[in-house]
Amino acid sequence: MAENRRVGKQTWSFDSLPKVLSAGTAVGPKEGAGPLGKAFDIVQDDPYVGEKTWEKAELKLLELAQQKAVDESGLVMADIDVTVSGDLLPQNITSNFAARTAARPLLGVYSACATSMESVALASLLVDSGASRYVLASTGSHNSAAERIFRTPTEYGAQKPPTAHCTVTGAGAIVVGQGQSSIGIRYATIGKVVDLGVKSPWEMGAAMAPAAADTIFQHMSDTGLSPDDYDAIVSGDLARVGHPIAKDLLEKRGIDLGDKFMDCGILMYSPDQAEVFSGGSGPGCCACVTFAHLLPRVKSGEWQRLLVVATGALLSVISAGQGETIPCIAHAVTFEHVD
Repeated sequence: MAENRRVGKQTWSFDSLPKVLSAGTAVGPKEGAGPLGKAFDIVQDDPYVGEKTWEKAELKLLELAQQKAVDESGLVMADIDVTVSGDLLPQNITSNFAARTAARPLLGVYSACATSMESVALASLLVDSGASRYVLASTGSHNSAAERIFRTPTEYGAQKPPTAHCTVTGAGAIVVGQGQSSIGIRYATIGKVVDLGVKSPWEMGAAMAPAAADTIFQHMSDTGLSPDDYDAIVSGDLARVGHPIAKDLLEKRGIDLGDKFMDCGILMYSPDQAEVFSGGSGPGCCACVTFAHLLPRVKSGEWQRLLVVATGALLSVISAGQGETIPCIAHAVTFEHVD
């Protein structure tokens, strides 16, 4: 295996080019009804997924996505050396309980909605270093489970402003390893915590935009690449409020992303869907859009290089209630087409 090396200040370069061997996604009915509905592997028509609680429904979606990814790789769960997973629920219970089902070693991670690319970065590091052969990277979220953790329960019926996000009900997983695949992982840029003073939990797009811009700028500085070297640069879930803010912030630092700058939170839903507000969010948002919609374009060769920048708001209902500002983070991963 190639020896890991750091590039610049915050970026890892994976010389052995760990591969995305397979992917699995499972989503709820609102996500299945959106513009990407046909791309997801499993679409549930019941938001409870046949379970008695929202939390158990979230767990079921993650288990379905993980098993689908393993099945598609041609492996069995026993072949997985480590699972790297995180979610939004207290103490990462969704990922912990899914690992109980999988019966594989677990590294639990948390970066809120940025968890998807954090898990991919760590999975790639484990494979590139030779510490693991096959790593299952995954994350998930559920709209109603997240609402009572971060805001008010769905049953409460609180009115939301247009700047709010719709937490995605869905889970995504990929198997990272050394093997035959046309998708390689070249870089991971680990973000810094950025906090510009936004306090409202209804303004997460505005809160996360500076972190996304900071990580993209640092990635370009570390690697020496420019937007011209990428076919697409996609943020995690800035949605319709935060996405243009991040673009403006980058332009002020001399980086013009143009039309190749997209956002998973915008891609997930149609603007005319009911109660999606400014767009999607949650760990399941970036994971599902990336694994089901973006990576196939790298696999086919339509895109040669893709940068995914997952964004996370590191708040809690307690910190928000105490008037704290919202610290945010963004982690970026470069996926490349391999002939």
